[in-house]
Amino acid sequence: MYTVGLDYGTNSIRALLVRASDGSEVGIGIAQYSHGTSGVLLDSRNPDLARQHPQDYLDGAIEAMRCALASAAENNPRFSPLQVVGIGVDTTGSTPLPVDAQGRALTDLPRFANNPNAMAWLWKDHTATSEARSLTDAALSEFPQYLKRCGGAYSSEWFWSKIWHCAVVDPEVSHAAASWIELADWIPAILTGTESHPVRGICAAGHKGLYHESWGGFPSFEFLARRHPKLGELRTQLHGHSCVAVDQVAGTLTVEWAAKLGLQPGIPVAVGAIDAHLGAVGSGIEPGTLVKILGTSTCDMMVHPLAQSLADIPGICGIVPSSIVPGYYGLEAGQSAVGDLFNWFIDNLGPTEATHESLTAEASQLLPGESGLLALDWNNGNRTVLADQRLTGLLLGQTLATRPAHIYRALIEATAFGARIIMERFEEHGVAVQRVVTCGGIAEKSPLVMQVYADVTGRPMLLSRSSQTCALGAAITGAVAARLHPDIPAAQRAMTGIREATYRPNPASQRVYQELFKLYRCLHDAFGMGQPTMDMALIMKQLLQLRDRARSGFLG
Repeated sequence: MYTVGLDYGTNSIRALLVRASDGSEVGIGIAQYSHGTSGVLLDSRNPDLARQHPQDYLDGAIEAMRCALASAAENNPRFSPLQVVGIGVDTTGSTPLPVDAQGRALTDLPRFANNPNAMAWLWKDHTATSEARSLTDAALSEFPQYLKRCGGAYSSEWFWSKIWHCAVVDPEVSHAAASWIELADWIPAILTGTESHPVRGICAAGHKGLYHESWGGFPSFEFLARRHPKLGELRTQLHGHSCVAVDQVAGTLTVEWAAKLGLQPGIPVAVGAIDAHLGAVGSGIEPGTLVKILGTSTCDMMVHPLAQSLADIPGICGIVPSSIVPGYYGLEAGQSAVGDLFNWFIDNLGPTEATHESLTAEASQLLPGESGLLALDWNNGNRTVLADQRLTGLLLGQTLATRPAHIYRALIEATAFGARIIMERFEEHGVAVQRVVTCGGIAEKSPLVMQVYADVTGRPMLLSRSSQTCALGAAITGAVAARLHPDIPAAQRAMTGIREATYRPNPASQRVYQELFKLYRCLHDAFGMGQPTMDMALIMKQLLQLRDRARSGFLG
């Protein structure tokens, strides 16, 4: 028996066919989104805008699934699509889109076909910073409990702020939208023909939509309506709508979509979830394990038993019951730009002939501190722990001798320092990080990044067995939906694993990074909080001292 995981990323969709008994990956198909730049519609006049065309999601599912089936048949001539008995779905988030009364994307209507505001508002769209700030201020004044479980601030990346911003900038789209739905909920609804009455998952609702059973689900009508009438209307529509975990079934595959995908109709489709959450599932997350998903951005996921007390943790992206693994609190944190940060430098500032491979090779020859540089990794804002999308990047310590490889390594180190701050925030509030499991393209491809992370954090970096952890996690939910495993943890034990390769901290490098981290922390607190932890005038001098020590060969 096989299940399929449909993994909707920022630039493409993957369909992964997995043997449910042991997690063996038997076929994969990848489809690129056709609209925009690498699948993202941008606006040169507004760098905060990032949208996607909903049709790309549907066309991509068909292409990727067909490729995965062909791949499986090529790998195993005895394979049959009739052996595929369950589907799971993960997507980026928060990526909401406006829909009509039948649950169809507004872009299906000719007058909205090319209107970015009628498209999916991608997770990294930051156009709603003003609305997010207003939601945060209002909640602090009226319902502070709303913010305690989402780190203390509402984000411009999330559900309600984006919907509010659309109502302000494009009333026509806002009026035409009978509802808004997260992509993670819309795809299962499309596949099962339940668009007009979709099942909404707890992952997106709890982490991005302020949903919590302790205050009756989504925020109150009064609170939302005072912000904008359209928010109140949507809250009325969602009244009484319970959000459910990923071990539940959203519906069964329709005859129409079975024919499009090349599968049999009637197989169960699991409730959808955010890609990082199912990436954590596919990496074998359990209490004490931090799963770090390294891609264009990063997500740091942990779980904590519901039966054990858990303090509110300032600055993280949510503490939600059963949001990652049913029966546990799901905790999400992350960084807004990691792979995106490295790509930005290569694409815009690096030498014409530079590649990630060439700069990595040069940067690998540098000792910790040798560049004399220190960076802040906030080119796309700070998601955790400052939760401020209006923060920007910084590079300190440049001289006329600074080379591209020096900067490239400094950017890698900056993301590692940001990762350490997240780990320390978890532990400061009673959630022990006993091991770190990494996954994603960067973990697979960059030994330099993995070694720097190990040296900066002082922790071994383990690698998930699968190269497609998000899709594998989705396939795991498909296996539970098909009742091939009794629950998510049982499916994880059967279908996930860790590779033998481990990146271990180098003690000499650790000592240098300990000193650099103190300087990073000072910049972090000064620019992020207005609370420098040391005399700022000393930072440049100390960077030069570390540089000179490294260049003399001393790492002590």
